[in-house]
Amino acid sequence: MRIAAVSPEAAALGLAPGLALADARARVPDLDAQDMRPDADRALLEQIADGCDRYTPMVAIDGADALILDITGCTHLHGGEQGLVRHLRAWLEHPPSSEGERGLAARLALAETPDKALALARFGVWQGDVAALPVAALAMGEATATALRRAGLKTIGDLASRPRAPLAARFGSVLTTRLARLLGEEDARITPRRRPPPIILHRRFAEPVAHMDDVLAALEALLAEACAELERRHAGGRRFDAALFRTDGQVRRLAVETGQALREAGPVMRLLRERIETLNDPIDPGFGFDLLRLAVSHLEPLAPKAVALDGEVARDAAVGALIDRLSTRLGRGRVTRFAAFDTHIPEQASFERPALDGDAHWDFPFPASGEPPCRPLHLLDPPQQIEVTAEVPDGPPLRFRWRQSQHKVARSEGPERIAAEWWRRADGKGLTRDYYRVEDMDGRRFWLFRHGLYGAEKAHPDWYIHGLFA
Repeated sequence: MRIAAVSPEAAALGLAPGLALADARARVPDLDAQDMRPDADRALLEQIADGCDRYTPMVAIDGADALILDITGCTHLHGGEQGLVRHLRAWLEHPPSSEGERGLAARLALAETPDKALALARFGVWQGDVAALPVAALAMGEATATALRRAGLKTIGDLASRPRAPLAARFGSVLTTRLARLLGEEDARITPRRRPPPIILHRRFAEPVAHMDDVLAALEALLAEACAELERRHAGGRRFDAALFRTDGQVRRLAVETGQALREAGPVMRLLRERIETLNDPIDPGFGFDLLRLAVSHLEPLAPKAVALDGEVARDAAVGALIDRLSTRLGRGRVTRFAAFDTHIPEQASFERPALDGDAHWDFPFPASGEPPCRPLHLLDPPQQIEVTAEVPDGPPLRFRWRQSQHKVARSEGPERIAAEWWRRADGKGLTRDYYRVEDMDGRRFWLFRHGLYGAEKAHPDWYIHGLFA
């Protein structure tokens, strides 16, 4: 067993990562050693990254112990670069906690490019030139660093003064690329953990706010500003995300989605209140919230709609509002609707999807003309075999027996022929279906099909009932 990381006190006693645990205990008999827990370390890093969202939405995780923040355009919110860094350092090293929790030993650095800032931070340099950093700052591995040192190239400055072509030929193009990024000659943008939303608004409090009524009032004001911005863009929002930042670094996130694009604060605020009421873990203000953020992460064009005489627009809006409330209260995947699938096989022609993913217009079962549907709304899964008597083997049914009951056909319509999807079968074959819409003497309507073409695909095709008409 070997040491993976040491505290500053352990480092002052001569202990270092890589040292065998037995040797470390021989040097420091009262050493406090803890088992390494990578999952817990990663969870802590993710938690810190969530807290860093208060400074910029462009936060990326690098490796197992580093964060990169792109603070371009965000420094004025914290009194400039120096003010942001002071606030970030104080938050990391002295987090407010009722339990007296100890802070983190953080090393911060400012630079023009992510690679340069990361290298300066790893070697404990606050700000400045990277020329004095060792070649290990390239993060090319110990073998490459040893080869460079043996060649007399010990610092980044030594590499910067050499022609790039021989370096690329000897160590590969990756080394020259990393060197250019380290020197600021090439800028590689970071990939943030969360995609920056099109609209993002902040509300900072001079003093931490511990009452949810005040927080909700501020959130409603931000919603009004967001809706005004949506109106200027002639767009509507489909997803609204709220983030509540506590002074101790904890972040509570709330998100609501809508089935139709909206730019009215009232309906969205009602959905947010519904979401808060249905939380399993109620929001605990703790020492209070000092920052509130609202983001509209999904935009769609939204043009004004004329109100139809039959009230169709109002009907769609009412159904959409109901779907939004039910989805917010019950869960996104609990309220579903049918969507069409690209196949002509009836039982595979539709599938369930969350209702919030649907279109803005909600179709009803019957067309506007009042004609009944050609296929039933209720399908049997699987189709049930029946006994059929027909006038001719390939003709429509005259009577059939289903569930111990005899049905005499009064009217029939068909067939609607549906071929098998031969391209999906390994043998390239399949039986054809001939569907009939039939009505018995009692007025009940059924959807029957003959499985296989008589004589061509099957000597005696079977009959099935697939659905019932309302």
